[in-house]
Amino acid sequence: MFRSLRRALCAAAAALLLPLAGVQAAHAAAAPAAGAGYWHTSGRQILDASGQPVRIAGINWFGFETANYVVHGLWSRDYKSMIDQMKSLGYNTIRLPYSDDIFKSSTVPNSIDFSGGKNADLAGLNSLGVMDRIVSYAGQDGLKVILDRHRPDSAGQSALWYTSAVPESAWIANLKALASRYAGQDTVIGIDLHNEPHDPACWGCGDQAKDWRLAAQRAGNAVLSVNPALLVFVEGVQSFNGVSGWWGGNLMGVGQYPVQLDVPNRVVYSAHDYATSVAQQSWFSDPAFPANMPGVWDRYWGYIFKQNIAPVWVGEFGTTLQSTVDQKWLAALVSYLRPTATYGADAFHWTFWSWNPNSGDTGGILKDDWATVDTVKDGYLASIKAPGFPAGGGGGGGGGGGTTAACSAVYSVSSDWGSGFNADVKVTNTGTAALTSWKVTWTWSGSQQVTNMWNASYAQSGGTVTAVNAAHNGAVAVGGSASFGFGGAPGGGAVPSLSCTAV
Repeated sequence: MFRSLRRALCAAAAALLLPLAGVQAAHAAAAPAAGAGYWHTSGRQILDASGQPVRIAGINWFGFETANYVVHGLWSRDYKSMIDQMKSLGYNTIRLPYSDDIFKSSTVPNSIDFSGGKNADLAGLNSLGVMDRIVSYAGQDGLKVILDRHRPDSAGQSALWYTSAVPESAWIANLKALASRYAGQDTVIGIDLHNEPHDPACWGCGDQAKDWRLAAQRAGNAVLSVNPALLVFVEGVQSFNGVSGWWGGNLMGVGQYPVQLDVPNRVVYSAHDYATSVAQQSWFSDPAFPANMPGVWDRYWGYIFKQNIAPVWVGEFGTTLQSTVDQKWLAALVSYLRPTATYGADAFHWTFWSWNPNSGDTGGILKDDWATVDTVKDGYLASIKAPGFPAGGGGGGGGGGGTTAACSAVYSVSSDWGSGFNADVKVTNTGTAALTSWKVTWTWSGSQQVTNMWNASYAQSGGTVTAVNAAHNGAVAVGGSASFGFGGAPGGGAVPSLSCTAV
């Protein structure tokens, strides 16, 4: 709610620490091979093609909906390295916002750096061509993609799903075009029909020009008419029966007026929820805060999950984490979304806002250099991250009939400020059999010590460090890769030689 150009200027990163104990242990409890094929719903769960439950635990990467007409950050980095980093941090899904401008023949993506070989295979492509490459590489990395019709044009958000310049007919035609474009590519699991409908949009009022629930049915059926395997993600509105909430975050009408599509078991309801860095709400000043928040969420959207009506996906939530209120809010929401280690895939689904650091009122998982991870913010999400999916964007993945397990590891320093540094290690399966786990060892020639590590656990004896995969990134397909990162001190050390062992 209350969002115009939220995705404009960089916000400061969070400054307070959250204990990160148990980060690695919290990524388990779902079948590691789950996620193959297209997905469908059953009650409050999402199931893969073989009927195994899956959990969306992902990140928003915005930009296609802006006047850049492409995901942001490509002015700084190669898109493949970004997606690799998302995977290494344990995110398994990317939500890609777009506007209908990307369908215009005159639209040209801009602000892409091609120097030094970066983004080389994007040269000369239009926005949809770039989206194709992102979808393809995400699938190779074992990530899923949800396409989000965020705006009718790059100028800004609209309350209704149509405007005078982009009528409903154009909205539906473009949704169908995307659904058809990615038919057969199960990396794209579904489409979020329209971002954050708000007043005067209504739910169940029966007015064809304002009833978002009826519009979602029309659009959802159109999408499924060309690609019946997709999930249809339907956000809420702002107000229902006089009760107002976040834009897109009010799903109180679902119980009385559910979205009914021609293809069964395809609807996933989506809520958005934010903290005070976006806007104030009455519940933040409640004397009972934050203990009051589960009741608030139950009322607006949580009941859909708890009553086994349908799956619920919190498509956006985020904060700068600068205030104590926001820190308490995020901790409470993460708890409400149900830890993966305890509940597996029987939980709420989510994509955090955002990967980008240049979201003005939330900031991102990346810091302003578009490389360094905000480990505090990312740490809040550790307990609800979930396993990744089979690489290749298709069915079962494997690596032929070989039985040799082998791996290699590459060490790179992402930042060094003298008194300390951050580094990333990429582990690649170089064998002929899938890895189930891996171990990387190196010895520093200087006095460096690991200060913290993410997406792996470690032990250090003298200058020798041994890093072992986390629960969510130990399985690596033939030719695939996994990554982890760490902070250390002091900086200025030489890059060590690494050994990688398939366990």
